Amino acid sequence: MAEPRTGGTGLEAVLERVTYANEETGYTIARASPARGGGDLVTIVGPLLGAQVGESLSLTGRWSSHPKYGRQFEVWSYRTVLPATVQGIERYLGSGLIKGVGPKTAEKIVAHFGVATLDVIDADAGRLIEVPGLGPKRTKAIAAAWDEQRAIKEVMVFLQSVEVSTSLAVRVYKQYGDAAIGVVKNEPYRLANEVWGIGFKTADSIARAVGIPHDAPERVKAALQYTLSQASDAGHCFLPAPNLVADTVALLGLEPGPVAKALDELAAEGEHVIADEVPAKDSTVPARYLAPFFHAERGLAAGLTALLRTSEDRLPAFADVDWDKAFAWLARRTEAELAPEQAEAVRLALTEKVAVLTGGPGCGKSFTVSSIVALAKAKGAKVMLAAPTGRAAKRLAELTGFEARTLHRMLELRPGGDAAYDRENPLDVDLLVVDESSMLDTILANKLVKAIPPGAHLLLVGDVDQLPSVGAGEVLRDLLAAPAIPRVRLTRIFRQAAESGVVANAHKVNQGQMPELDGYPDFFWFACDDNEQVADRVVEIVAHRIPKRFGIHPVRDVQVLAPMHRGGPGAGNLNARLQEALTPAKEGLPERRHGGRVFRLGDKVIQIRNNYTKGKAGVFNGTVGLVQAIDAVAQTMTVRTDEDEDVEYEFAELDELVHAYAITVHRSQGSEYPAVVIPVTTSAWTMLQRNLIYTAITRAKRLVVLVGSKQALAVAVRTKGTGKRHTGLTHRLGGSSS
Repeated sequence: MAEPRTGGTGLEAVLERVTYANEETGYTIARASPARGGGDLVTIVGPLLGAQVGESLSLTGRWSSHPKYGRQFEVWSYRTVLPATVQGIERYLGSGLIKGVGPKTAEKIVAHFGVATLDVIDADAGRLIEVPGLGPKRTKAIAAAWDEQRAIKEVMVFLQSVEVSTSLAVRVYKQYGDAAIGVVKNEPYRLANEVWGIGFKTADSIARAVGIPHDAPERVKAALQYTLSQASDAGHCFLPAPNLVADTVALLGLEPGPVAKALDELAAEGEHVIADEVPAKDSTVPARYLAPFFHAERGLAAGLTALLRTSEDRLPAFADVDWDKAFAWLARRTEAELAPEQAEAVRLALTEKVAVLTGGPGCGKSFTVSSIVALAKAKGAKVMLAAPTGRAAKRLAELTGFEARTLHRMLELRPGGDAAYDRENPLDVDLLVVDESSMLDTILANKLVKAIPPGAHLLLVGDVDQLPSVGAGEVLRDLLAAPAIPRVRLTRIFRQAAESGVVANAHKVNQGQMPELDGYPDFFWFACDDNEQVADRVVEIVAHRIPKRFGIHPVRDVQVLAPMHRGGPGAGNLNARLQEALTPAKEGLPERRHGGRVFRLGDKVIQIRNNYTKGKAGVFNGTVGLVQAIDAVAQTMTVRTDEDEDVEYEFAELDELVHAYAITVHRSQGSEYPAVVIPVTTSAWTMLQRNLIYTAITRAKRLVVLVGSKQALAVAVRTKGTGKRHTGLTHRLGGSSS
């Protein structure tokens, strides 16, 4: 931890506005009005993340002169202080710091109590009832908001003393209430497991600050669980024990002995970490799982096996159907013939309890699914259609003409992640079709299979060549590697589809060939070898060229898909640039700064964690929406999601949202967009893989624009991708077909 600086100058000032904030480092540039010495605003720079506009700050630092920006105060540390003048108090109260108090209410309260206002609210908030126009209900709400604010400030001050970003203090307080400081002091590693946004490294720096020894067993065990959770974020269901020990040793800088001992103890406890042996070629791997992934993988394999083996059948009509007759009926209805492999898929889905249908774009997956659904409905079957994302569910409904829902809504996931539908309370369904199932991770797939009644048929539809799921596991690939699971792979590209540059080039990339970069009306290439200029080109294409030439809406219908988050052509920087171009700041329009981001009306945003308590039935990682309203008094922001639901966020929850003008390719899975723009640059070497470019191209309905370096594109197309994820599902389903 950095040594505290001594000396320094003090400055008392009110924070007027933030002009720049970097949420990763906390570095902030702001304007403030000094409490003494005239009304001219001064520039203050330094770690100010967490300070709110309107707050009175006591700053420690030094004055310096910047060659471009002139005189400024470099902040070393700060604390918030309560203002002492009537004007200061009114401004402070009306700045949106206290939920339910805007400028008008603040004016009324200060007019009544004057300089004693803050003392009154602090000591005897019941007296607010004396203020004309404030009823008992609002008085109570203001008092509660003030108490919470004060408690959060205490936690903030303590967390600042151990050098933790203040923006996490609200989360810590909401998780533990008045016990927050006790937990932080005595059990800091609990934070890593229990508070979203705090990982092992943050908890570890707190632990160091409160004096926990570097070789303490609780530190080593927390680090082992952190290493496993990092592995699950990278898609692995388990890590081999030697890899887990080596990675943790590198993280902690300890000897392997105590780390291996701590792992054995954790596995013996069997609560958080579970040991198992997973076959691999001629031997076995000592697999170490985090408990949820072990139970989900084992449960998923058992559930699929039980579905396959049951003698019950909820589609008995298809056991002895006359298929020639059935296919003739379909041909009359659709005025199109099924290709032989499509007909095989229809038969499989309606006669086998579990089946997989895979294939690339233009191979007729959708037509096959529509045919399966039509036949099942004709026999009076109860059919349900689902997909992992709202956009994918919408598209499935459009293609089949029947209602489709997200898996989360179909299963009715509750706070904590439990589903309303499970083994004890299964869905009332005869045929369940899940589209975009390459996105299914092990935990969600297990919940899904648990909710299917014995005898019902499950059809998983997806493109196995796309990126695997964001969550741990590669369910679709593992099922296709297990001989026990019936499957059909569609390979024939239909002529009409092959005329599309999007479809033709997706297949070229998937086969390791360079795409045709000109000659198609829906596939474009803009060469730009300077990584720094790629962002300029992307902004110009999204904001001007595509809307002008194709009439496509730049916010709603154009999606930038970046291989990575960081760097000039990364999603983070592109979002800032695209926001300035598409939803710039306007006088009189409300906006809300949170950390290093500014949210404005009309912004495109994406949810970055599952939150089961939001909206009618939860809001899930990957849900996209547009900002509809920002209410500074109620301290809420309303987002209209792509499932047409208005969801309210408290200002303290805004770290669950990031801008979505540009997102990573991984985040785009399961979604389709009219137009897709893909920067492909040499700065993203580590991410440049065939399935990443293939996934990005297949997200487009009408138009693909690639921007960047031909060399980078060639590398991506040649690079087959990383090795297999550590999963045991294929083995649990009876072994591999390879």
